Amino acid sequence: MEVNYLDILALLTAILLIGVLVFLARKKVDFGVRTILALGLGIVLGVLFQGHTSYVAPIGTIYANVISAFVVPLLVCSVITSITNLENINKLKTIGLKSVLLLVSTTFIASTLTLLIALPLGIGKGADIALPNNYKPKEVPEVTQVITDLFPQNFFSQASSNTIVPVIIFALMIGIAVVMLSEKDPKSVKPFKDFIESASKVINKVISYIIDFTPYAVLALVANAVSNNGPKKLLPLLPVLVVAYVLCIIQTFGVNSVLIATLAKLNPFKFFQHIWPAQVIAFTIQSSVGSIPTTEKCLKKGGVSDNISSFVVPLGANIGMPGCAGIWPTLLAVFAIHGLKIDYSIGQYIILVLITTLVSIGTVGVPGTATITATAVFAAAGLPIEIIVLMTPISAIVDMARTATNVSAAAATALIVAKNEGELDVEQYNGRKYENEGGYVERKA
Repeated sequence: MEVNYLDILALLTAILLIGVLVFLARKKVDFGVRTILALGLGIVLGVLFQGHTSYVAPIGTIYANVISAFVVPLLVCSVITSITNLENINKLKTIGLKSVLLLVSTTFIASTLTLLIALPLGIGKGADIALPNNYKPKEVPEVTQVITDLFPQNFFSQASSNTIVPVIIFALMIGIAVVMLSEKDPKSVKPFKDFIESASKVINKVISYIIDFTPYAVLALVANAVSNNGPKKLLPLLPVLVVAYVLCIIQTFGVNSVLIATLAKLNPFKFFQHIWPAQVIAFTIQSSVGSIPTTEKCLKKGGVSDNISSFVVPLGANIGMPGCAGIWPTLLAVFAIHGLKIDYSIGQYIILVLITTLVSIGTVGVPGTATITATAVFAAAGLPIEIIVLMTPISAIVDMARTATNVSAAAATALIVAKNEGELDVEQYNGRKYENEGGYVERKA
């Protein structure tokens, strides 16, 4: 086995930088500050050791794998608990309908926004596009198969593949059954409810330990992403990369701010203060599902009840996803239309937006989702699927912004629903309470 000394040096440098982060943690430096610092150090490490981070990458991969392992148990326990804590089934219907409508609306807005910005900029015009001959497009399932796959079939098989929607429906069915039995015979289901609540607390505690390692994983994940995507791959596609990031920023901070201010009558700046640790984690691990525990924790600190966050956030990892299902497929479509000089009418653009909105329902929030959604959109819109592979060099980098956009939309939806359902502690949200070891207490004037 040939030893590459640059790979070893990169690993030693990473260990040294992790040591610096550990030192800052012991000095009680804020978790968010350490995570942002890790992001910067990861970029530097990736640039210095381009193509030589193979030994560094496992640090981030192990973190992402471990936190993903706890997502399904957390979802099952938290969803069942949230349902059993609701006053009645009618309240579940109200919360569910509001959540789904809001989440799908974010994709519609994101796709429309992408057209309004990408078309005037002429993204793809003058591009020298050579379609690859050896590209094997991903198979897009039939609509009937998509609908069938949304429901539970084999719990363990679907859980192991992080197919989240069937898991949520499975948990919903159990939660509803518990509520109905509670009305007739509360004592018979009390042991089950106590077990689920205890299990939820234990799993949350384990996840809190895992999250403590986030800065170190961020350093490794970013370093590997930068290392594997050098300037030669990125420069020709730089305009698409820049526009994608601009769109994600507008959607994340602009659209969400408007929705929060108008639909919830709340200060959006407070929202971003609460949620930004989850945004950073989503940005680096590139997984909406993997970001669920942190997002729920951030929302709880912002005053959103567990009943709402544990229901809406997992739902938002599969429905909506404006970054992966709205911005990215639409941007690639515009690039293909302009680059290949395809004659596209206004009516066809409207249909394109509707397609992206429909595709966003049931999307799985794991790395690589954007490729699946883009394939589905291109197939439905009659565009050459081969274009998608041309964007592979920048897809991983754009996926950072896409995932942060998805997670932000889910969190904003949870906040809006919580406010409208009276499940938000407004005093806590506005920072009039502060956190101590025992929970939240009133801030003294």
